[in-house]
Amino acid sequence: MSNTPHTLAEEFPGQADAIHRLKVSNPIFARLLAQYDEVNDRIHLAETNVEPVDQLAEVALRKTRLQLKDAIGEALARA
Repeated sequence: MSNTPHTLAEEFPGQADAIHRLKVSNPIFARLLAQYDEVNDRIHLAETNVEPVDQLAEVALRKTRLQLKDAIGEALARA
């Protein structure tokens, strides 16, 4: 999906190479990335009313995205 806000490239500028290296070498990290992208896409669909959800569900999705972003950031800091 194009123009989806909060892509990993926006969230972690300048770290594309590190993200790629971890993605291909660490299956747990790769799964985190996939989960982040899935949740981020679901939030974007909800925000644009393509697939609306109730407010509590959207808040839960945003919290999940933040937790995944934190886990990705921690992995990048350890790398």
